[in-house]
Amino acid sequence: MARHALISVSDKSGITDLAAALAQAGYELISTGSTASVIESAGIPVTPVEHVTGFPESFDGRVKTLHPKIHGGILARRDIHSDQMAELGVEPIDIVVVNLYPFSETVAAGGSFAEAIEQIDIGGPAMVRAAAKNHRDVAVVTDPSQYEQVVAALADGLTPEFRRELAAAAFALTARYDAAVSDWFDQAGTSVAEDSSDARANATAQAPESARLPESVNTEWSKLADLRYGENPHQAAALYGDGSHAGLAYGELLGGKAMSFNNYQDTEAAIRAVYDHGDPAVAVVKHANPCGVAIGEDIRQAHERAHACDPLSAYGGVVAANRAVTKDFAEQLAPIFTEVIVAPGFDEDALEVLRTKKNLRIVKVDPELPERDVVPISGGAVIQGRDELVPERDSMAGWELAAGQEADAATRTELEFAWRAVRGVKSNAILLADRGATVGIGMGQVNRVDSCRLAVERANTLAQGVERARGSVAASDAFFPFADGLQVLIDAGVRAVVQPGGSIRDDEVIAAAKAAGITMYFTHTRHFAH
Repeated sequence: MARHALISVSDKSGITDLAAALAQAGYELISTGSTASVIESAGIPVTPVEHVTGFPESFDGRVKTLHPKIHGGILARRDIHSDQMAELGVEPIDIVVVNLYPFSETVAAGGSFAEAIEQIDIGGPAMVRAAAKNHRDVAVVTDPSQYEQVVAALADGLTPEFRRELAAAAFALTARYDAAVSDWFDQAGTSVAEDSSDARANATAQAPESARLPESVNTEWSKLADLRYGENPHQAAALYGDGSHAGLAYGELLGGKAMSFNNYQDTEAAIRAVYDHGDPAVAVVKHANPCGVAIGEDIRQAHERAHACDPLSAYGGVVAANRAVTKDFAEQLAPIFTEVIVAPGFDEDALEVLRTKKNLRIVKVDPELPERDVVPISGGAVIQGRDELVPERDSMAGWELAAGQEADAATRTELEFAWRAVRGVKSNAILLADRGATVGIGMGQVNRVDSCRLAVERANTLAQGVERARGSVAASDAFFPFADGLQVLIDAGVRAVVQPGGSIRDDEVIAAAKAAGITMYFTHTRHFAH
C-alpha cells in the first residue's frame, strides 16, 4: 500500500526540504493551495487535495480538507479499518504536516476584527487533532523546528515513541491556539462585532477595570528553557513563555551567562521601574526593589545619578534603561559589579565594552508589558489589570493642593518624577527625590513610619556628610494613616509631599503639613504594590 504525506502549512519555511526528503523516502505528497504551489515550483511531485477529495477548494479557501477522504485517511486504524477503507476508496495518510494560520500574530499586529476572524484556522486544527489521536499509525508534524528531527527519523522509521512525542506537541499547539482565540473573544467584547475600533476604544475606556477581565484565562505556558535552579539550589525552575514573543521571557541574551530565576524577577522589576518615564531613565534594582531611579539629559547621566542614590546596594544589582545603551554609559557601568543590564537596545561599541565582563548578562528586551498581572495562589491565581499611569490623574493637573503654597514649576516637575518613580517600589513605599533622582527609598516595611525612617536614613547616611533628605520632595504610594510618618519627613527637612490621601485622619495629616509650612498634594489615586 502506498504511503502518503499531507502537507498544508501557513509558515512555509523549510517546507521544500522536508517535502523533498519525504518524496525521496517514498511518500506520495498531497497538498493544499499555496503550499502545493511552493512544493511544485521546487520540482517535487505533489497531488492537489481536490484531486483526492473530488471536491474543489471553496468558500475563499475556508473548505479544503474537511472531507471524509482526508479525515478517513488520517483517523482510520490500519489494523481494523483496512477493509472499510478499501470499500470507501480511502487512501491512508501516514504523515500530516500542518502549521496553523497566524491568528495571534494578526491580533498582535493590530489586525481588524474581520482579519482576525479569517485567521482562525478550522481545517488545520481538525487535521492536527485527528493525526495526534491516531498517532499509533500517523505522525503529525506541527512546527518547522521539528523538520530536521523528522527527516533524520525517516531512515529508521518513525518509532511509536517519536510519534507519541509529536502528538503531545500537537495537542499542546491546539490548546494554545484555542486559548488565544478564546481570550481574544473575551477581551474584545460584543462591540468588536461591529468592527469599529472607535466603538471598541470607547467601550473599553468606560468599563471599570474588573469588568474588562475575562471570564476565563486560558494562556498556555510553553517551556522556553530549564534554569539551573529556583530561588534556592534545591528548587527546580524553568522559564516559560505565553507565545506572545514579547517581554522579558523572550528577551535576547547578547552576552554573559544564562539568566537565573532570581535574575528574571529582579530584571522584570527593573523594567517596570523605568519603562514609562518619558526622559532617559535608569533604575538600579536589588531584590526586586529599586535602590536608585533617575532621569537625565542622556542615559549615561541617568545611570550616574541612579547609582549615586545607594552605591552600596547597587553592588550585584540589575540595571535597566529605557533607552539604547551607549558606549559612554557602558564604560561607566563596566567597573561596577552588576548581574544584569537590560535595555531596548545596545550600540555595537557599547557591546564591545560590556562583553568583556564575563559574568554580566546583557539582555535586549522590548519594554512592552502585559495587560494583566497574574499572581499565583494555592488553587488558582489573582489577576488584575496593570497599574498604568494616566496623565490626567497622575500629573499636577489632576492633583488637589491639600496644604501649603502651590508648587512652582521646578517643584511640580520634582513631585511628578517622584510620583512616577514610587510605583516601582514595593509597599510600604516612601521615595525621596531631588532634581530628578532618588536620594532615599524606604520599602517593604510593615508600617509606613518605618519606611519614612528608612528613606531618611538612606538619604542621609549613604552620602558623605550630606543630609540629602533636607530640601528633597517625597512621594508615598498610599495614604498616611497617621501624621507620625509625615512628621518623620518634616523633621528631616522634606519640603513637599505627594500622596493619595483618603485616610480617616487626613485632617491630622493636613494639619501637620500646614504647621510645618510644607506643600502637600493629594492625588486621590494610589500606586500600592506588594
